[in-house]
Amino acid sequence: MYGSNGVNYNNKRKQRQGAFWEDRYYATAVDTDKYLAKCMVYIDLNMVRAGVVAHPSDYKCSGYHEIQNPPKRYRIIDRRRLLDYFSIQGEEAFLEEHRSWIDEELRNNSLMRDHSWSESIAIGSRAFTSSIKQQLSSRAGNRSVILENGATILKEPEISYNTVFDCKKGLLSHKNTYLWR
Repeated sequence: MYGSNGVNYNNKRKQRQGAFWEDRYYATAVDTDKYLAKCMVYIDLNMVRAGVVAHPSDYKCSGYHEIQNPPKRYRIIDRRRLLDYFSIQGEEAFLEEHRSWIDEELRNNSLMRDHSWSESIAIGSRAFTSSIKQQLSSRAGNRSVILENGATILKEPEISYNTVFDCKKGLLSHKNTYLWR
């Protein structure tokens, strides 16, 4: 949801260049609707955490805006499927619930980066995260299932987030790295 227009706007505003977030996309599998709601809120608050806006509703290129004020054409989020997933009857009830999740996090001043969402493969119950690890089998490697911030996560090894590119990393080197401007 946070496309290049938002990056360009913020870079111009802050007089900087380059990618807004880290250089790699990370996906996290979530166990239940409870964790999906927390994930949605965490993503919706990214621009607030970055200091770009005071509330997610102020940022037009966001999941929050897409859910609360969907465009007439070219919708990205299927609200009906979200309603089914969360077992909430009626769109207005879901919209109110979604707003309340955001408002609660803002009231609690929960704007710190949570590594559970940005540095893990799966989050949920111990059974869920252990199952994901088992499905990964030998690819799970050094990943461990740990309890963090009230949830069980299948955590990536620290080395996955090392951004130093040296010649020992083969294809990822300074010689073949292109800086986006």
